[in-house]
Amino acid sequence: MRRRLIQSTLAVVLVVIAVFGVSLVIVETRTISNSAQERVDSEALRLASIVDSRILGDEHINAEILKNQVAEGRYAVIRIPGQAPVELGLQPSGDVIHSTAKGEEGETVTVQEPRSAVTREVGRTLLIIAAVALLAIVAAVLLAVRQANRLASPLTDLAETAERLGSGDPRPRHKRYGVPELDRVADVLDGSAERIARMLTAERRLAADASHQLRTPLTALSMRLEEITLTDDPDNVKEEATIALTQVERLTDVVERLLTNARDPRTGSAVTFDLDEVIKQQLEEWRPAYRSAGRAIVSSGKRHLQAVGTPGAVAQVLAALIENSLMHGGGTVALRTRVTGNQAVVEVTDEGPGVPTDLGARIFERTISGRNSTGIGLAVARDLAEADGGRLEMLQAQPPVFGLFLSRTPLKRPPLVDEDEERTVR
Repeated sequence: MRRRLIQSTLAVVLVVIAVFGVSLVIVETRTISNSAQERVDSEALRLASIVDSRILGDEHINAEILKNQVAEGRYAVIRIPGQAPVELGLQPSGDVIHSTAKGEEGETVTVQEPRSAVTREVGRTLLIIAAVALLAIVAAVLLAVRQANRLASPLTDLAETAERLGSGDPRPRHKRYGVPELDRVADVLDGSAERIARMLTAERRLAADASHQLRTPLTALSMRLEEITLTDDPDNVKEEATIALTQVERLTDVVERLLTNARDPRTGSAVTFDLDEVIKQQLEEWRPAYRSAGRAIVSSGKRHLQAVGTPGAVAQVLAALIENSLMHGGGTVALRTRVTGNQAVVEVTDEGPGVPTDLGARIFERTISGRNSTGIGLAVARDLAEADGGRLEMLQAQPPVFGLFLSRTPLKRPPLVDEDEERTVR
């Protein structure tokens, strides 16, 4: 492309120089010739006038008197009736420019100038025109190279950007070139790069969330299957298999939510559900893991609370908090339910050292972890809670207390026991 731009620019310049240069040469040649002829005519008239004045003054006309009246390089012949011709200068050979003038006293003056002088002047003019044309060509080459680089280099950059996008590097370059059309292409490529980057980020985030969210139900399911393999009691096997099927259903729900991304309460996924059922399910799932670790998990607080949300999402949030306490906490883990205003609150706490002071509220940021873990569990849990119109907060750092706040509806059935009754499940 650079070569084509340079060649096209040079072709235009050469055509312009050829058209205007030839015209200028013709005009200048004629102008120089006419100027030389006018000089010779003027010289002949001037000598005729001088001769007339001297004849009228009864002066003798000879070459000595008039030798300084003729310019160098010219030849003049003065013919006066009754006298011999008077010659001034050297008679040129070859082609000449001449002019003859007649005086009032009957004399004639002929002035000649060699045409070679005109030829030399024309040659000098041609050299000047050729030098100007050469400078114009050099300037055109430089301008063509600059313009070609200005147009070709951005295209090369844009091609490299497109190639980078195709190879999976979606970083926008935000580079502009001062050419509206090229800048428009760069805008489109940068916009595409940003969209691809967002899509890749979403895919990586989905993969990370999926690996984290599927790990917990798969771990719980594997524990249940181990319980089944270790027991010969049919009733116990049936009970464990029922719980395992429930966990499989929850695992299926997690997969569907990850694939459809149906986490907006406005889509109709949020329903009124019994919070006790979700808590009971989590206790049953996690009791074997805590029993293996020599720890206990208990539940207390108000019973028969109704909450608005997605049961599967609430279960995932509680599972993330319980798993976090199992991995990083210590002692007994307690799930407490209470009511504040029009919200149902589930608090998860343990007797461990709590959240390090340097982490603080950053504990909900992705990749932030107090130990060697993924650092995305609490971030995913907060996203799930907010998607159902609730919120997840750290109420206390030491000992750690996390609170899940959910909207609730008025109770549709009277409580079987007093609202302030506390229950403990081990």
